[in-house]
Amino acid sequence: MIKNIIFDFGDVFINLDKEATYKELAKLGVTEISEEMMHQYFQYEMGLISTNEFIEFFFNKFKIPKEDLVFAWNAILLDFPKHRFDFLKELAKSNQYRLFLLSNTNDLHISWIQNDWGMELYSEFKNCFEQFYLSHEINFRKPNTDIFEFVLSENNLQASETYFIDDTRENTNAAQQLGIQVWNNCPQTEDIVDLLKRKEFAK
Repeated sequence: MIKNIIFDFGDVFINLDKEATYKELAKLGVTEISEEMMHQYFQYEMGLISTNEFIEFFFNKFKIPKEDLVFAWNAILLDFPKHRFDFLKELAKSNQYRLFLLSNTNDLHISWIQNDWGMELYSEFKNCFEQFYLSHEINFRKPNTDIFEFVLSENNLQASETYFIDDTRENTNAAQQLGIQVWNNCPQTEDIVDLLKRKEFAK
């Protein structure tokens, strides 16, 4: 029986354009993503380097001005459809499940979201969850299994009673290895508002 639901953020609640940052970087002359760049990205996403250090890396390597990099970096972030927020609020109000957010999110992205939404809406969204885990705040990232072990342990959750939704197959595979039930949602054809219609939630 499912008692706990862990949600990803991007392409579950907020829409993303995952190619947008690459396209914007290409306009700035960065046409290939190197291993060194990915390492910096992973370090930043886990909060192991600061926003200034992250920006400095790109400036020193490619001479990209701060404003241009921040714009390119945040280009991935799109809208937050109201019907998804309405669904989440109803789910939270029902008290049927313990709700958690678990997102690979860096400081620049969350700052953009707070500014775009406004802090009132952001706080209302955040308060729908018992815990709101952002990778750069907890120093873990998906798909590493230690991030799921952390959430289970911190909240005394049984993996078999826990359900995880994420649009990235790598992430749901990692959770599944620990015995967590998963939904690898397809953002183009599926919507989080249909969660409770899934067979796993049939009473």
